[in-house]
Amino acid sequence: MTSTSAVAKVPQAVRRGELSAFLRSRRARITPGDVGLPEGTRRRTPGLRREEVAQLAGVGVTWYTWLEQGRPIKASAQVLDAVSRTLRLDVAEREHLYQLAGIPSVSRPDSTDHVRPEVQGILDHLVPLPAAVYNARWDVLAWNATYAMLFPGVSSAARAERNVMWNIFTKPECCCPFMDPTLEMPRMVASLRPAYGRHIGEPAWVAFVQRLCEASTEFAALWARQDVLVGDAYVKRLRHPEVGEIRVTVTSMALEVPETRMNVYTAVDAESRAAIDRLRTIARPRVGCPGHGYVHYRNPAFAAADSALAGAAES
Repeated sequence: MTSTSAVAKVPQAVRRGELSAFLRSRRARITPGDVGLPEGTRRRTPGLRREEVAQLAGVGVTWYTWLEQGRPIKASAQVLDAVSRTLRLDVAEREHLYQLAGIPSVSRPDSTDHVRPEVQGILDHLVPLPAAVYNARWDVLAWNATYAMLFPGVSSAARAERNVMWNIFTKPECCCPFMDPTLEMPRMVASLRPAYGRHIGEPAWVAFVQRLCEASTEFAALWARQDVLVGDAYVKRLRHPEVGEIRVTVTSMALEVPETRMNVYTAVDAESRAAIDRLRTIARPRVGCPGHGYVHYRNPAFAAADSALAGAAES
């Protein structure tokens, strides 16, 4: 469980190291002018100085310095709130700061790696809308037929690699399902950060992030930025080698199993709805790009029909 007891079990050195890096990154993005202070001419690094943060937050310079250095000091919610306001943290970043500081939050049992049959039934009934269930690490736990056609690289992957982050960051950019990877990929990494904050020190999470950092220099660079993001709404621009651009919005709904969610993708215009409809009529769609070879995969709807015909022939 990730609860009060779990917070205490996380190695303090690991937690303090993450806290130090996060505070430094947030301090560096705020200029003196942002908070009404003179810019000065002898600043060696961007952003506010530690003593300026302490002054604005109403805390001691030594105390804040020790906090940012990751020293073993106690921080109250009230003091962290003052630091959060000074560093202009949003809701997601503030929650992340609390987690790193070791202040207990709502109990969250570990998520499972499977979903109940009833949930799969809901996914199937959502067709033609693409929909899937993810856990906090972006593992794809379940999906419907339209999702499989829209994101075949994930749905057809081996179970160990059935992860959105892994699929996006370890494949060539030309095979990426996003029209604008420079917009989507930072958002994805920033959305992973607060989840990681709830699992600092857990071997599965540490290994997951380390594996991605080793496999992708781009992920490693984005991870080092310490950005935090939760729940922003915007139009995703997807591309498919068979039907071209598809524009969708994403509705995310929490499930009863903690840290799992169902994402439903809704086309935002008639052209995108028509593209999804065309995709669903192709028996063997393609995935990939010409440079890396077209790989055909079986349309789930046609596969089900073939199975039914085969069963009828045998009977």
